[in-house]
Amino acid sequence: MRADRLVAALLLMQARGRITAAQLATELEVSVATARRDLEALSTAGIPVYPQPGRHGGWQLIGGARTDLSGLSSAEARALFLLAGPASAASEEVRAAMRKLLRALPETYRGEAQAAAGAVVVDPAGWGERVRDRPPAVTLLQEAVVRQQRVRFRYKDAVREADPWGLIDKDGVWYLLAGTDRGQRTFRLDRIGDPTPTGAGFERPDDFTLAAAWDRVVGAIEERRSRTWATVLIDERFLWVLRDHFGRHCHPGEAEADGRVRVRVGAATPRDIARSIAGWGAAAEVVEPSSVRAELVRIGSELTAAYT
Repeated sequence: MRADRLVAALLLMQARGRITAAQLATELEVSVATARRDLEALSTAGIPVYPQPGRHGGWQLIGGARTDLSGLSSAEARALFLLAGPASAASEEVRAAMRKLLRALPETYRGEAQAAAGAVVVDPAGWGERVRDRPPAVTLLQEAVVRQQRVRFRYKDAVREADPWGLIDKDGVWYLLAGTDRGQRTFRLDRIGDPTPTGAGFERPDDFTLAAAWDRVVGAIEERRSRTWATVLIDERFLWVLRDHFGRHCHPGEAEADGRVRVRVGAATPRDIARSIAGWGAAAEVVEPSSVRAELVRIGSELTAAYT
């Protein structure tokens, strides 16, 4: 689009001080004649640019004038590049946007902004794990969310239609939060097949915010994931392991006289808790409930039978 080229031309002049039509044509991948028309259009529009003839001539801003197209403070620019830098590794669009924004920043901000862009590397794979592939449906559904277009897709061997309200990336697993004829629903993107815009539009509820809606979904799911609670005694040195495994469903209490800590842990079923505790042998003692203790007895009996 011509508007994009005009902005790019202005940014290049700010960055370099002076630029020829041939240099601009190379940068924007257009003809020299098109680049010259763009430069003349800037001047006609009232931008203080002028051509300087001669061997070392070119177009430049009068008196070194500058147009800060970003409006960002130094701290804001640094924060933005720290956030966007890791994302640019996976997206050419983000890299292009960052290059344009960098050119729009005042000279004094650019050094820190460039350093911030390369200051963080995000490695999404846990130790010993593979990186989860981004579901193919993400790009199409992002467009549908932004454009507020209803979509049709396969889900659990059924064809659904929904109004895509927002997407969530939760630790590498993507979800679609959508409005349906049965109310708000949550769909895992790796189970969605053949998403297609229907051509119909939609309006989000006036009081809808994606963050608040997702918080409610998370709360409901976590409640289902912690219907069973158990009290465990474990050496304080290993408390971090329970915290790492049970996450928000791990609540340490007071230390006992023998140095062990009384901990409350939660999971969906007694079997889920027993499976997580069994590997500790006698180092972790389940005080209650009896249902979890019974599962530990069952696991122990099966292991004894299998390996005796």
